[in-house]
Amino acid sequence: MKKVVKNATEAIAGIADHMTLMLGGFGLCGIPENSIQALVESKVKGLTCISNNAGVDDFGLGLLLQQRQIKKMVSSYVGENAEFERQMLSGELEVELNPQGTLAERCRAGGAGIPAFFVPAGVGTEVAEGKETREFNGKMYLMEHALVADFAIVKAWKGDTHGNLIYRNTANNFNQAMAMAGKITIAEVEELVPAGTLDPNQIHTPGIFVQRIFQAENLEKRIEFVTTRPKS
Repeated sequence: MKKVVKNATEAIAGIADHMTLMLGGFGLCGIPENSIQALVESKVKGLTCISNNAGVDDFGLGLLLQQRQIKKMVSSYVGENAEFERQMLSGELEVELNPQGTLAERCRAGGAGIPAFFVPAGVGTEVAEGKETREFNGKMYLMEHALVADFAIVKAWKGDTHGNLIYRNTANNFNQAMAMAGKITIAEVEELVPAGTLDPNQIHTPGIFVQRIFQAENLEKRIEFVTTRPKS
């Protein structure tokens, strides 16, 4: 199976209105920025996006929000995006908030073929509304359903032509779990190498989970907050 595609535009072919997408990243770390820009340019709309957060106003998923291309966000932390806040409060955007660990496990469960699981996070709060609860060993738990997506879009440090991926440091975040939970998984990588080049012991996502891969261009290493101390 030929997995290598030329660029992000070719990689997102087939993503249509009203599909569900998973997008890796945490803040601006490990986000598939080339693929997101291609989605903006495609004008696709009515998307349900599963992502830890929604980027910032002028980068990441914030660009899709600006163009009103997202119908629903399934997220955990969304505090850095003023447009997200505005759309949520005005009722323009449907939002499903999850405890961060629950969101990560819902993605992992989707990739592992586990339909549902029980967690204590959220018991007795708004998160529990409409969900089944059950007691285990004297403690109450919520049943949470796994998440899967029509397309999962992830960002890796290195990948090979067979789709094997290595993430670098904290850029692993949600990427590894989401790569397993997409019906079709797209990987954009900083460095694309021939098959057999990567050390098998270092691979985080085996190529069996990846259907399309390309080498990203014009990479931006943005930081949400730059905090420094004054010169002594």
